[in-house]
Amino acid sequence: MAAIRLLIAEDETVVRHALARLLATEENIEVVEQADNGETALRLAREHRPDVVLMDIKMPKMDGIEATRQIKDELSDCAIVILTVHQDNENVFRAIKAGATGYVLKDAPPEQTVEAIRAAARGEGYLHASLVSRVLAEFSRISQLRAAAKEVFADLTPREMEVLELLGNGLRNREIAERLYISEKTVKNHISSILSKLQVNDRTEAALLAARHGLTDTQ
Repeated sequence: MAAIRLLIAEDETVVRHALARLLATEENIEVVEQADNGETALRLAREHRPDVVLMDIKMPKMDGIEATRQIKDELSDCAIVILTVHQDNENVFRAIKAGATGYVLKDAPPEQTVEAIRAAARGEGYLHASLVSRVLAEFSRISQLRAAAKEVFADLTPREMEVLELLGNGLRNREIAERLYISEKTVKNHISSILSKLQVNDRTEAALLAARHGLTDTQ
């Protein structure tokens, strides 16, 4: 069986080196590189094309969530296992949306980290037991928000919903236009229609409404 090619991204030097030494002793795991920030993780992922990235969330230059998003965009076969702390619920959910499939606590026993890496390499998800109930509760909350949103945003067209979601995530008109491959003038027209249908005064109120009903990354 071919070795699992692993990239470790962790900004704390002692932790990163300890993980590398530990995981290098495991059968069929090859630590191909180490990164101390998100930008370096992205560059090394492009260069080495690892099977799995063990990714810390809070890193300088580029955080682990954005690095996860960009790596998954470019290297869809690369699996991401997030290193997280016990109370970091919000970032775990953001990582899920970014494309991570494994989540292991930083203080977990080494065998759990190894298990998460092996599961990711097999294309399976891995979630530490202490996070399961909270993740399920969050998905239930989001589901309820989405159900309520169907009523609030019932008059919006599918395209207007796309514009509203991007607006809620802080994108400017030009960025929305580029993302949706439409003109800025068309974006302005959509926003005017959205404000009228939602009976709000400006784009800030519309963005807050979108966030309140679970349409954005910053709920």
